[in-house]
Amino acid sequence: MAENDPLLTTLQSRRSVRHYRPEPIPPELLDRLLTAATWAPSAHNRQPWRFVVLTRPGGKARLAAAMGRQLRADLAADNVPPAAIEQDAARAYRRISSAPALILLCLTMADMDSYPDQRRQQHEWLMAAQSVAMAGQNLLLAAHALGLGGCWLCAPLFCPEVVRQTLALPADWQPQGLVTLGYPAGVPTKTRRPLPEVVRYE
Repeated sequence: MAENDPLLTTLQSRRSVRHYRPEPIPPELLDRLLTAATWAPSAHNRQPWRFVVLTRPGGKARLAAAMGRQLRADLAADNVPPAAIEQDAARAYRRISSAPALILLCLTMADMDSYPDQRRQQHEWLMAAQSVAMAGQNLLLAAHALGLGGCWLCAPLFCPEVVRQTLALPADWQPQGLVTLGYPAGVPTKTRRPLPEVVRYE
């Protein structure tokens, strides 16, 4: 790959953006992102991803509030001081409700293989989860290439039933990640560990 290759530049310049300008994202641009997401590799080519797009303020606020209630309950059970709980919950609410668009990524096992033993079935589920994560990476890279910013939030993993009930999801849609999207209000910096710390050649 050439030093100035556009793909390499896109990979290395992408950031997790958490602050956005208020203007909405055109629907056709969201469709382009979702199309890019669906071209990710997937286990057995079963494409186990499902997407929920939220752009209306009421829907975003309702999801943020419901997830916030679960967050407060979890932190209270951990004996976190009330002031710290409110600070965390308020930050999470702002992050979710103020993004111009949200895309919830879910997995379904409907088309995946089924095994009689737990070990292989767990591996099959993990392959589906990895497939959904790759779709999320495609979505984030496409967003960056089209001038948008995005950030993957793992919060739905901590309250899947809350998310499912709030959005009236089908029973087999398992929430995995929530991507916030918008036009960046600023671009954060980031670093990466040097290769010798993370690579082993044999």
